[in-house]
Amino acid sequence: MLKVIFVGVILSLFISGCATNNTWTNEPAQPAQKPAQKPVQMMPSVKEKNETKVEDDLWERIRLGFEISDPNLAIIDRHVNQLKANPAYVDRLLVRSSAYLFYIIEEVEARDMPSELALLPFVESAFIPTAVSPAKAAGMWQFMPATGKYFKLDQNIFRDERGDIIKSTRAALDYLQKLYDMFGDWQLALAAYNWGEGSVGRAIAKNKAANLQTDYWSLSMPNETRNYVPKLLAYKRIIEDPQKYGFKLPKVTNHPYFVSIPIEQDIDVDKVIELSGITRNQFLALNPSYNGPVILKGFNQEILLPYGKAEIFKMNLNDNRTRLTSWTVVKLDRTETVENAASRLQADPDQIREINKIPKGMKIRAGSTILIPKNETHMTNVPLEIAQNPVLSLEREFAPVPVVMKCKGKKCIAVPSNLANYNPRDPNSGKVTTASNQGKSTPAKNGTSNNNSKSSKSTTPSKGTANSNSNKNTQSKSTATKNSDKK
Repeated sequence: MLKVIFVGVILSLFISGCATNNTWTNEPAQPAQKPAQKPVQMMPSVKEKNETKVEDDLWERIRLGFEISDPNLAIIDRHVNQLKANPAYVDRLLVRSSAYLFYIIEEVEARDMPSELALLPFVESAFIPTAVSPAKAAGMWQFMPATGKYFKLDQNIFRDERGDIIKSTRAALDYLQKLYDMFGDWQLALAAYNWGEGSVGRAIAKNKAANLQTDYWSLSMPNETRNYVPKLLAYKRIIEDPQKYGFKLPKVTNHPYFVSIPIEQDIDVDKVIELSGITRNQFLALNPSYNGPVILKGFNQEILLPYGKAEIFKMNLNDNRTRLTSWTVVKLDRTETVENAASRLQADPDQIREINKIPKGMKIRAGSTILIPKNETHMTNVPLEIAQNPVLSLEREFAPVPVVMKCKGKKCIAVPSNLANYNPRDPNSGKVTTASNQGKSTPAKNGTSNNNSKSSKSTTPSKGTANSNSNKNTQSKSTATKNSDKK
């Protein structure tokens, strides 16, 4: 019975395998078709989500590059709280920074540096590219004149490249990389950027000699440098988690804000503004390095224009049929007053003073180059040699001063007649009689009064010099001044 059942099963399987649509066939059986499956929808990975965010949001791109350690310290919390207490100020800085951050983060990432460094202008200059400190540090990155020259930032009567957005950023990152290579730590590199590499090196050596730690937080340093890195980390925290601290970051797309355009012919600043359709403030915000009314091609210069305005400028420049510049430069072959030079060059003396920043009472030395308006006798563009080597040297005008003779015994001295109560030194006694003591004499030391001698004895480098470690104030904030071996 089991055999019959088995044979019947085999036979039924054979028949079903050979039948299709109730039709018999000798063709081999086709494999059964699998039912169509719905396409599987893959969820985006974390990396893809981050890439999408970065495409739309420059702040997210900056966050992804944070590397510098941020310890939980009261000094950092204090600076965060100060920023929280001034939200309008912080908001202005964040908006102002949006014009420059894309370019800076591009440069930082190209060098594989921590993205916190892109935030350093918050501390240095409040992102004001025209900022100049009392110590003469200038630009968004606050370079001192000597350090700027070391990093090939030209400074002359026509332009100061410490204010150049592109060149000063590259120079600052070069300097920071140099300091990191020297100390092997970004916090120490930042301290050296503020205080000077020599000062940081000596502080490290002092701690080593005392068997103490040599990290940033362990070194003895000036107050401004002690607060320098904490200020930077306070801005970092706000950008890292703005909602936590009560801020809303402005929308900044991950896209260039400005475009660089080479200058191939002399052109007035006013003409650039006219042809590009921007305001003077917009031009100066991107091109603060230009000191005068004209941009000279002789420097291999370039201008920065907002992304949407660059093509407008190029099109209008191509169609322009009017004169591009109303200024030229002349080199003086003699030392003369501004009035004499203006008369000879057919120019207005007050205009020459204003454009060339020449104080009253000063003469222009031979060999100097000055800007003058173009006129019938001076119509040519600026020669390359003069454009690349401009110099303005001044000296005081000599003005005759009426004098009177003051005598004591057989000794006489000529003194200005308008100095009331002036009395010459008594050569025999070594004493000085002044109007304040009305004939009473005090011993003089080394040709100075007692008060001057005391003042001289206690003199220290004044605030606002390159040798000072005191505060350095920019237009909107203060940072530490740079040491003599720093900026």
